Amino acid sequence: MAAETATHATEAASHGGFDLIPVAVLLGAAVVAAPLFKRLGLGSVLGYLAAGLVIGPFGVGLFPNTQSILHVAELGVVMFLFIIGLEMQPSRLWSMRGEIFGLGLLHVALCIGLLTCVGLTLGYSVPQRFVAGTGFVLTSTAIVMQMLEERRAMGLPKGRRIVAILLLEDLAIVPLLALVAFLAPGGESATLASRLTGVTIGLASILGLIVAGRYLLDPLFRILGKARAREVMTAAALFVVLGAALAMQLGGLSMAMGAFLAGVLLSESSFRHQLEADVEPFRGILLGLFFLGVGMSLDLAVIAANWRLILVAVIAYMVLKTIGIYAVARLFRAGNREAIERAVLMAQGGEFAFVLYAAAASVGIIDGEANPILTATIIVSMALTPLMIILHDRLMPKPAPSMEGVEAAENLSASVLLIGFGRFGQIVSQPLLANGCSISIIDTDTDTIRDAQDFGFKVYFGDGARLDILHAAGAHDARLIVIAVYDREASLKVAELVKAEFPLVPVLARSFDREHAIELIHAGVEFQIRDAFESALALSRKALELMDVDEDEHGRVMVDIRRRDSERFALETADGICAGRELIHGNAPGKGQPMEPEASS
Repeated sequence: MAAETATHATEAASHGGFDLIPVAVLLGAAVVAAPLFKRLGLGSVLGYLAAGLVIGPFGVGLFPNTQSILHVAELGVVMFLFIIGLEMQPSRLWSMRGEIFGLGLLHVALCIGLLTCVGLTLGYSVPQRFVAGTGFVLTSTAIVMQMLEERRAMGLPKGRRIVAILLLEDLAIVPLLALVAFLAPGGESATLASRLTGVTIGLASILGLIVAGRYLLDPLFRILGKARAREVMTAAALFVVLGAALAMQLGGLSMAMGAFLAGVLLSESSFRHQLEADVEPFRGILLGLFFLGVGMSLDLAVIAANWRLILVAVIAYMVLKTIGIYAVARLFRAGNREAIERAVLMAQGGEFAFVLYAAAASVGIIDGEANPILTATIIVSMALTPLMIILHDRLMPKPAPSMEGVEAAENLSASVLLIGFGRFGQIVSQPLLANGCSISIIDTDTDTIRDAQDFGFKVYFGDGARLDILHAAGAHDARLIVIAVYDREASLKVAELVKAEFPLVPVLARSFDREHAIELIHAGVEFQIRDAFESALALSRKALELMDVDEDEHGRVMVDIRRRDSERFALETADGICAGRELIHGNAPGKGQPMEPEASS
């Protein structure tokens, strides 16, 4: 009966010749795996890869043919590069030319040299060694870009240098494919004219795309913008991305490079932000689908039959590539931490290796047995990357702050001790200093301490959560202690320590919300204020003025709001965060409904 029901469901789903079941399974796998693995601290990429392995032909077998899915999913990488291009104005890209053709070129050349040597231990011929090693040099743009985005490092200098290397690797696929043709049996007989023709077609594709982007794209979007049809703009954005990718593919170049160039050409367009918003949803879905497809392609039978060979290859390639990346990074004066992080992020092979290996297999450089082994090696390395990054983050010691130009708190004495000198502490200091009060200021952020010197402040390095630092900062002699640190847990710890050790010194504290304020009151502080409270009241008072509310009336309203908030806070302090809800003005129909505690400030 159950089998009959499943059959009817399948027939219904595929009514009209279109089977919805694969689409539903793919989306369901993505929806379940990505959040689950992120919650476990393993990252969304590893979640997609694991889900693909489970539902693929070498898992439960829901998808017998993964190549078609992988080809479609490669569009996710294409759209990712388009969005990166939108962030790269031509002037910025020009400023990166040294990193692209200096750092990137040396990175590729050295890694190719090192990884070609691995073929010696695997028993490959010279052409096979070169192709196998070179394919592993081509880093996974999709994985590295996704990791940079998750780590919020895309716009940082270290992220920019990684992007420069990836761009050079994308460019390198063209001469590498030409070398594959040359190394093929009989490839030496290829005429010089045929090679020059291939190079000319590639350059013509780039030039044609630049001309079209320079003179056609912006006027096209201006015309479409006048139609005021959002769906037309979305279609145009997708057309530009896919058209640029197709133009590069027809010229023998990387589709991702075409999309990147299109993004760069539109980076200074007035439609840039709308284009990014239109493409972003497709990029995210297709990129997740790409990782699912890679997971499905992991042939467990090949790994089981050749696990020793694949294990040696993965370790040898990743170790040598890591050494090469680290050496080049240090040669270009990157810090030790940045060099290690770059090596860990880029140690894997990438999706362009599949293209290179397929081309090598088609001309007879690698045989039908070596191709799946090399492909499995690449996929295993891609799957290991998120795990390596997790190990890197957990094992690498936290960077010690530079103490250059910073003095530690020692034998300080002032009437006021101010702990924390962020935006809140800076404002607190002004009336006190204007009235002639002496202030000792401590903070744990060395950059903040150095920056404060430029504005005439003397801030000392010290953690207010340590008793010895409090004594060194003069807490025992102070008439008043102000806790203005940004970390809510740290501020509560400081408050508890100060009131336990210096109970006679009044303590004023910054709080973040009602719950934190109650905790500070219970810790014994004499006064606390939520850092958004007064500014929010000032803004709402101005809003009443602009709504033409009488001055006396909005003055009365503000007094009533303060009274209600004070009464409610007293009730919450005594009976918990849920007390006093009837004092809140709500906007639900009928009698005002209270807000959730988390929404209360």
